[in-house]
Amino acid sequence: MYNSLMKHSKNFHLYIFPFDDKSLTTLKKMKLPNTTIIPLKEFEDEELLKVKPTRSKSEYCWTCANSTILYVLNNFNVDNCTYLDADLFFFSDPSVLVKEMEKNKGSVLLTKHDYHSDKPNKCGTYCVQFMTFKKDINGLNVLKWWRERCLEWCYARHEEGKFGDQKYLDDWPERFKGIYVLKNLGGSVAPWNLRNYEIFEKDKSPYIRNKKNQKEFKIVLYHFHHLKFLLKNYVDLGGYKLSRDIIKKIYNPYLNEMKKVNEDLKKIGIDFDPNATLKKLTLKDYLRYFWRKINNRSNIYKVKELID
Repeated sequence: MYNSLMKHSKNFHLYIFPFDDKSLTTLKKMKLPNTTIIPLKEFEDEELLKVKPTRSKSEYCWTCANSTILYVLNNFNVDNCTYLDADLFFFSDPSVLVKEMEKNKGSVLLTKHDYHSDKPNKCGTYCVQFMTFKKDINGLNVLKWWRERCLEWCYARHEEGKFGDQKYLDDWPERFKGIYVLKNLGGSVAPWNLRNYEIFEKDKSPYIRNKKNQKEFKIVLYHFHHLKFLLKNYVDLGGYKLSRDIIKKIYNPYLNEMKKVNEDLKKIGIDFDPNATLKKLTLKDYLRYFWRKINNRSNIYKVKELID
């Protein structure tokens, strides 16, 4: 994600919150330009530490998302902050997304999931993936309200209209002032909405064409949801229907970049093993992979098949 920002963005600064000691040590050793590394001991406050024992690792990360944004706005000389999921990859300059919000006088930028019609909307209308908050009264009001709700409840289950940190966003356009919903569909491309589009290339860049209205958008970012490395040099691209053309245009560049990052890490004495914490597959895992296989959603490949 960082490398793709360096390639496409002329002006950015990335504030990184590593949630374990190994990530913190690795990031400090990498000495990446345009970044500030913020250890948990500096970031975590009493309210976060109070709820931390009640959340799983992933739930705690979700709980902290809004707090990371608020921390940056409160502690650094910036007038806005954009939250980025770590599994994003940029194919063009994301500043066009923030400029669209500013042009429309928004204080908070939301991106829709835009699920394909056969995908139930269980996780919310909007996605916590690329969210911009301005340091103004509207932006801070929304951010503080969201943080309070996530401190109260943020779990990986569906309960009374809530799910994690994400379902809280559903009524923001009605609840708050200054909410802007992104119209550039190139800023919210993900495996759950790929079937809404035709993928093609123009000027050596990937584009999407909306199948309903034929509108074209340059892909700004792609969310590599559920991509994981398996043992014996295999990679799982997730349980979505992915054509070979999509894999070539979208997944191939990402995996090639990951290979380059791994090589760069080895040069500074860091041997990264993506399978280091991989547990043995359970019966539930085998049943899930079997279901995906018979539904043409396997998407498990040898890594060497997908890199140049």
